[in-house]
Amino acid sequence: MSSRNSLSTRGTRTPGFGGLVRSFGRTAKAQATTLGVPLAVAWVSLAVNTVLGGALSVFGVQPRSIEGLRGILFAPFLHGNLAHLTANTVSFVVLGWLVLASAPRVFLRVTVLAALGSGLVSWLFGAPGSVHIGASGVIFGYLGYLMLAGVFARKLLPVVVSLAVTGLWGAMVWGVLPGQMGVSWQGHLGGFLGGVLAARWVHARASRR
Repeated sequence: MSSRNSLSTRGTRTPGFGGLVRSFGRTAKAQATTLGVPLAVAWVSLAVNTVLGGALSVFGVQPRSIEGLRGILFAPFLHGNLAHLTANTVSFVVLGWLVLASAPRVFLRVTVLAALGSGLVSWLFGAPGSVHIGASGVIFGYLGYLMLAGVFARKLLPVVVSLAVTGLWGAMVWGVLPGQMGVSWQGHLGGFLGGVLAARWVHARASRR
């Protein structure tokens, strides 16, 4: 009897402090890799594009051009200059990490829908002859997801996160409106809508379980 109790206790023993630290370390490393790899590609692309005199920019989204559809895949990794990529790097890390912290699969869904939304809206409604590049559409997707996740989830933590993100970064939403020269409001709007769609999709699926 006591032997079985002893074995049962060992079998259900909670991890010690060292185990928790190692688990946290593995999670942090995975998150850093997930965010770091696309950023590394973007920085390398900027360096190459600078050397080539901007030749890679043709791989951005070119509205209503069949060739320009490839920009849906490549545009998030291309940036016009150092200031453009630096600004996007900070936002990508902060907002991307908040999405990634919920679950890797959620991060993937939000990223894909934001990139698709940004690229398609830019392709459909962008000005003739324009080229749309940059990760800001994906970043606006993260913003849309984080701002609306609490509405769809109806749980305390997502609501708190949504309120905090809206308070700190809600002013970014004005970037979905036309008016600022050289800024792809179409990409911002499409990315934001992709993030909202992802929030609806993710939390609707969770509520059915």
